[in-house]
Amino acid sequence: MRETEQERPTKGPKKRALMLLLVAAIAVAASCWLILRPSQDPSPEPGEVLIVGPLQVNLAEGHYLRIALALQMTTEVVDEVDGSKALDATISLYSGKPLSAVSQPKQRAELKNELTTAILELYAGELMDVYFTEFVTQ
Repeated sequence: MRETEQERPTKGPKKRALMLLLVAAIAVAASCWLILRPSQDPSPEPGEVLIVGPLQVNLAEGHYLRIALALQMTTEVVDEVDGSKALDATISLYSGKPLSAVSQPKQRAELKNELTTAILELYAGELMDVYFTEFVTQ
């Protein structure tokens, strides 16, 4: 048998109140997160630039790479930065690579990203970036 409209329980106002309560809770949670979230560390400010190199690295098949780097330090660096770790990372990465790996733009960019990541890890917070100031292959 069918229920008459008078016998059916009304869920409309309860459902609407629950939805409003849910929306209000989400709004409060979002505003708290935006206000109370930890502030992001400000980007470090650029300081002095240390020129490292040039040096020659032996590539595969008798070729070589002449490379020089510029290490962009942050203003937080107090002591003089020693470039020997950057030179060592450069030699380690490029030694024995085929000429095609260092002369093609895409591969050169990938190697530079790898070198930059390695150098920034070695100098932990002292450097912002690594630039090539010389890059010649033969």
